[in-house]
Amino acid sequence: MAVLPDLSVDIGDLKLKNPVITASGTFGYGTELTPFFDPSLLGAIIVKGLSLRPMPGNPPPRIAETPCGLLNAIGLANIGIQAFIEEKLPVLTKIEAPVITNIYGHTVKEYADLAKKIEKVEGIAAIEINISCPNVEKGGIAFGTDPDTAAAVTERVVNNTTKPVIVKLAPNVTDITTIATAVESVGAKAISVTNTILGMAVDVTTRLPKLANIVGGLSGPAIKPIALYLVHKVVAAVTIPVIGLGGIMDYRDALEFLLVGARAIQVGTANFVNPKTAIEIVHGLTDFCSREKVSNINQIIGGLKTM
Repeated sequence: MAVLPDLSVDIGDLKLKNPVITASGTFGYGTELTPFFDPSLLGAIIVKGLSLRPMPGNPPPRIAETPCGLLNAIGLANIGIQAFIEEKLPVLTKIEAPVITNIYGHTVKEYADLAKKIEKVEGIAAIEINISCPNVEKGGIAFGTDPDTAAAVTERVVNNTTKPVIVKLAPNVTDITTIATAVESVGAKAISVTNTILGMAVDVTTRLPKLANIVGGLSGPAIKPIALYLVHKVVAAVTIPVIGLGGIMDYRDALEFLLVGARAIQVGTANFVNPKTAIEIVHGLTDFCSREKVSNINQIIGGLKTM
């Protein structure tokens, strides 16, 4: 009987059975897609972004399809950290995959307070910080666009939890490596690259923006080449693990990110197209490694040939 390849990877202290993770905001609170497959078979689950208090998000319309992509201006609508802990987490603890909470705030203190709340809770394996949010103390400039503010919020979270802290970087910056090295220097254990790219769409008949918010985040296959390039740059700049995401639709896309050095990948927009995408990527990676006689997925990670 053939021995299946080992797909397990380490993200700092996190031990994942495979490198496939669901991206925040695309997999609900972790249980919505259970009718399609068992999430326990994934490497980890990242739930939608959580804030200190419930947030209604932006008014509709807040999603617009684009060629090879999706624009969204959901506005990080969520039930709040307390309701998540009381209502959603008890169900999630039955899933045999690490649960990672994605958090966001509008002040450094909000991020710190979220970390304090999560620190006391069992069943949460790690924290992913969304630093693409506006910093109200700095005139609304996003935390993730400046190395100092990105480092400040990361440090406060790190100082208020013993759980591994993953920082999700924004692509809308001059040099993403300066942000990456800044958050690494203050204790981030891993980096997710990349968040959505700012964009907009217009209805030529009504002459109105297709999003009520006018601007939204572009995701899907359209951004994959950009995301891949940014992962390649960040991997070369830091020593901590990098998790790649942006337009991954199948196992071949996932392999591209692994080859440029990502230690794991996140599946996002593809979940809306095919809710079984994440588990199909796991199977695809298994079959690929078997065909190529790769006994361990780590033999592929960082295996890009440049000549």
